[in-house]
Amino acid sequence: MPDEPKTLDPAAPPAGTTARPVATTAATAPSAAPATAGDSPAPGPARGRLLGLVAVGLVLAALNLRPAITSLGALLEEVSEDLHMSGSVAGVLTSVPPLCFAVFGITAPRLARRFGPAAVVCAGMAAIFTGLVLRPFATGTAAFLAASALALMGIAVSNVLMPVIVKRYFPDRVGSMTGLYSMALALGTSVAAAATVPMTDALGGDWRLGLGVWAALAALAVLAWLPLLRDRGTDAALPASATPEAAPRTGGTAPRTGAAAPRTGETAPQAPAPRITRSRTAWALGVFFGLQATGAYITMGWMPQIFRDAGVPAATAGVLLAVTMVMGVPLAFVIPRLATRMKNQGPIVVALGLCGLTGYTGLFLAPSGGAWVWAVLLGISNCSFPLALTMIGMRSRTGAGVVRLSAFAQSVGYLISIPGPLLVGVLYQHSGGWGLPIALMGGLMVPQMIVGTLAGRDRTVEDEC
Repeated sequence: MPDEPKTLDPAAPPAGTTARPVATTAATAPSAAPATAGDSPAPGPARGRLLGLVAVGLVLAALNLRPAITSLGALLEEVSEDLHMSGSVAGVLTSVPPLCFAVFGITAPRLARRFGPAAVVCAGMAAIFTGLVLRPFATGTAAFLAASALALMGIAVSNVLMPVIVKRYFPDRVGSMTGLYSMALALGTSVAAAATVPMTDALGGDWRLGLGVWAALAALAVLAWLPLLRDRGTDAALPASATPEAAPRTGGTAPRTGAAAPRTGETAPQAPAPRITRSRTAWALGVFFGLQATGAYITMGWMPQIFRDAGVPAATAGVLLAVTMVMGVPLAFVIPRLATRMKNQGPIVVALGLCGLTGYTGLFLAPSGGAWVWAVLLGISNCSFPLALTMIGMRSRTGAGVVRLSAFAQSVGYLISIPGPLLVGVLYQHSGGWGLPIALMGGLMVPQMIVGTLAGRDRTVEDEC
């Protein structure tokens, strides 16, 4: 499976085959070749349409992976006052996203194997839509948390399956496609942060309408994934290029593909799935993912409040959060492409970590005076997320390995990140200021750089399991 693009070379089947086997190979080629769109100079029209639909679905799904969180961050003060939340309870609310991601994200591989990744992502978008529609009708903290958890459950399974979808449909373009959906994710995050307060004001100042309007974006994503439900494939854990039907037929008659067939075809579980828990790289990736997620969710949940407490108007605080998030739009495309061209991604990890450390230092010393600079630096630092997703795709040689590594790294990572936003809320309430919480945020950048450097080494989990 490491050589999927070569295994199903569209030009290979005719070579060295007799007339009858050639007919068999030709019949199977259309179903095999499309998975290597980058290898085939002229993929079939049907395959081209499928890949186009997948690309549109990826973008729309990514746009929906953060508005449920950042729209709440922009209105956290209004929601807390209306639902009578203390600082500690608000901290619990900002910890719900990583908790849901950890609990529900680990179920994504099993669901994908049973129903197909496209069906699971479509269901995830439907859960986001339902949660965002119900949340404005909550009259108490418990109901609000339940509706938020439903939306976050959909985000969780979709989060895990994004790298799997990329590996399955675009095995030779992991970096560029990861960059594409990471850009869309950053765009959705920043637009929700910047637009929620102005939209709320335009809708009469009711925070319920300001939060509920984002359900429309989720509805578009559901519609985009519906046509993909039929493309379940044969195994959600395998890239499309490794369909069991294609490889054995070409492998049995064509010398050029026969050499690779044992890796991809004749026995579907040709190589045992790696035992991720034995891999030091997998653990390093999980911890790195967790620390960067801690910073990201503290930023999304609390950064507008930090600026508002420093005297920045509410609308401007929302725009500052948007600036932080929008930095990921260009960088989320550049960083994955750069990472895939480097054997060791450690230098990128360190560079991003230093930006974060500088940003938190500035936020500690002069939160309002240099607000725009700190927002930009923290936005650059938050691009550790697309870097982590790219490393997940690079640290395994097989589709099955990517599924397991993605679920493991994200589930472990989100478990690690759960206490962060909650602890910030507790420290803020009991210390009466932002000094201790910001010091905590900055201090976490040091271990993030260390484990990120370990995760960025040139090796795969299969080498360690």
